[in-house]
Amino acid sequence: MRKLAVLVAVMALVGLSVSTASADPGGDGRRPPRPPVTIQVLSVSDWHAQLDPILVGTAQVGGAAVLSSYFKADRAANPNTITLTAGDAFGASPPLSNFFEETPAVLAMNAMGFSADGLGNHNWDRGNAHLQQMIDLAEFPYLSANLRRLRENLDGVEPYEIFLFGRVKVAVIGLTNPEAPTLVTPGNFGTITITDPVRAARRAIDEAEDDGADVIVVIAHMGVTHFEGGDPNQPRGPIVDLANGLRAKDVDLILGDHTDVAFNGVVNGIRVVENLSKGATYSKTQLTLDSEGERVLSVTSQTIVPFAANVAPDQAIVDLLAPYRAQLAPILNTVIGNSSVAIPRTDACGNGNGRTCESLVGNVVADALRSAYATEFALTNSGGLRANLTCPTTDLATDFCPAFVSPPSPITAGQVLTVLPFGNESVTVTISGAELDAFLENGVSAMPAVNGRFPQVSGLCFSYDISAAAGSRVAAAVRQAADGTCTGAAIDLTTASTYTLTTNDFVAAGGDGYPNVLARVTTRAVMDQDLSSYVAANSPISPSIQGRIVCTTSGATACPVVVP
Repeated sequence: MRKLAVLVAVMALVGLSVSTASADPGGDGRRPPRPPVTIQVLSVSDWHAQLDPILVGTAQVGGAAVLSSYFKADRAANPNTITLTAGDAFGASPPLSNFFEETPAVLAMNAMGFSADGLGNHNWDRGNAHLQQMIDLAEFPYLSANLRRLRENLDGVEPYEIFLFGRVKVAVIGLTNPEAPTLVTPGNFGTITITDPVRAARRAIDEAEDDGADVIVVIAHMGVTHFEGGDPNQPRGPIVDLANGLRAKDVDLILGDHTDVAFNGVVNGIRVVENLSKGATYSKTQLTLDSEGERVLSVTSQTIVPFAANVAPDQAIVDLLAPYRAQLAPILNTVIGNSSVAIPRTDACGNGNGRTCESLVGNVVADALRSAYATEFALTNSGGLRANLTCPTTDLATDFCPAFVSPPSPITAGQVLTVLPFGNESVTVTISGAELDAFLENGVSAMPAVNGRFPQVSGLCFSYDISAAAGSRVAAAVRQAADGTCTGAAIDLTTASTYTLTTNDFVAAGGDGYPNVLARVTTRAVMDQDLSSYVAANSPISPSIQGRIVCTTSGATACPVVVP
């Protein structure tokens, strides 16, 4: 195992002398005291190959070239720097990376100076063979300590890496989210299984300490899911469980990922930091050690919004991406249709990832699937919908859209691929009413937690009780009427009836916990082709929130609130 990655050894920062004689201000023959040592850790979370800036309000934020400039300035201020992320740095990516099988993302990460990356579920979107290609392309190590049968499937992944700064050894330990295999197409992990992250972390900590580690940093593809009672000091989620399962004396910093929640606080005596996804924020953490570099005295962390306007983008990365951009422009700039309203990923309850309520983009995609194959119903998982369908209202030089105009808002081939980056195929299947009920039950089973399995549907409307036990929540379902309203006939959710359904191959194969019906499906076109055809044939489209999914509660658990 490669144990050392020598980044920087700045002798002055660790108090080493290059002279046999030193100043003796006290006149007693003793050397002056060594200064403390500060190690800086830069990190992003769930980057998803967001090579270009995103819009936060009207401001452009992040992007590889912008982040690189911020990182360079931070490293100039403290050369004792490690730059980390904890998985999903590629996968579910915009076309500029996805179209080229993620090669631009890893090349950009090399240029941005990443020191190590973890492994999250989206790293396996294309299976082990593709992941191996990305590992081989990277100039930094991939880390995960809780993968069983790893060597049978992948080379070049280690449980941890040690970085040397003078006499200080910093160990970075990686962890993969336990549910990762259920979040990608079944079989993509090969024979790899995920072990308990707490036990794996403890074992890796012991090994790293045997290797002389003075500082322990854990990068985990796990995050904060919510805050108890809305209190930002009461985080909940897998990253909190991980911190509570470890000891403060063993771990100095945990960097989270996966859930697109900003958190910077102390859990069980351990500093825990998670950033917003796609480079919307990054963290700058300072670990200060004593003069001997043996004991961490303090850990402080800042959350930074990398506004593009505040720096000059790294020209080397701009140049690196230019050839890929030039290849895509003629294809993805094509306007295929338009909409009379903006079609965001954000759902009717204000969740930006569209995973708690009916959404406009979910309605359009589900309608497109049902229309393409004339099935009675359609269902797709919200986790597969990754962006707004209509072009942004603020012009970006890097997007695949024309200059903004008032509605009807244009929809381009590039926007369709940004919504549906996975290359999933549409499939049709005949199912019983009881199986349809199982699909719907699974879709709302994680509520109120935000989860990618949340369904977007077409042809039907249903209500569920969020306080009921998972698996027994769906109260009733009716067909959509011809005008789209939820006033049609009741749907029989028993084995006595059968229905035709269009979904995607990920859901049909049991992804996100859905019933596995893959053996019975008929495979159709690629989903983005069905969506493009629907937009082109029906423009201008005018989607609306129609009450297709209605939450009720019979107990203490509150429903998500629909935003007016």
